[in-house]
Amino acid sequence: MSKKQNKDKANSVGTIALNKRARHEYSFEDKFEAGLALQGWELKAIRAGRANIVDAYAVVLHSELFLVGAQITPLIQASTHVVANDRRTRKLLLHRREIDMLIGRVQRDGYTLIPTALYWKGNKVKAELALARGKQTHDKREASKERDWNREKQRLLRRHNRDA
Repeated sequence: MSKKQNKDKANSVGTIALNKRARHEYSFEDKFEAGLALQGWELKAIRAGRANIVDAYAVVLHSELFLVGAQITPLIQASTHVVANDRRTRKLLLHRREIDMLIGRVQRDGYTLIPTALYWKGNKVKAELALARGKQTHDKREASKERDWNREKQRLLRRHNRDA
């Protein structure tokens, strides 16, 4: 295997960006995988690790899904010939039946579509979308208590198994 092929494989595996705050702010129902319609300078910037999806969400416009608020900061040397908008609205690519189902859930049932991760799948950039419902403050406290209790339970079990 040549060095160029080896380098391409290294770039095409793994997570690009995570939205860790989404798990705290929302409770997830289902997850979906969607492709992204990107421009050339955006792909170069993503390979350099300049993507951020913390403030992003998906909206429905004309029976299509779009990613709003995702930030891909352009590289200076890669985008000299284009006027780059780092927060432009990007089209999400899904099958028609998935789009119709998501539109129904969002409009009828009051769900929100939140991107939880951007990752490579082969040489394509994919977004993991979660069908989510916002958490209230008391739900966040309850989730925090449950997480702390699970941690303490694991510590007690480890200590008990070590002593036995």
